[in-house]
Amino acid sequence: MKHTITIEYCPRCGWMLRAAWMAQEMLTTFQQELRSVTLVPSETGGAYKIWVDDVLIFDRQQNAGFPEIKILKQRVRDHINPQKTLGHADR
Repeated sequence: MKHTITIEYCPRCGWMLRAAWMAQEMLTTFQQELRSVTLVPSETGGAYKIWVDDVLIFDRQQNAGFPEIKILKQRVRDHINPQKTLGHADR
């Protein structure tokens, strides 16, 4: 089963490039497991949320900031393929 990641970002906050970078990292790391990564401009100011399939795995407002890419990759991996090694990102 291929998975979908959705990144909702606030365009007024200037977070599109961050969302695009995180999308690139996800596509590179999870090439075999992903069907798509979708960027969604939010209508809610300050929003930055990430879903894997329909499961919310990150919310900037709940987590009081942005995740390190290492942490985000681990959360995605834990949801889509817990046996996958992430190399240096697992250390």
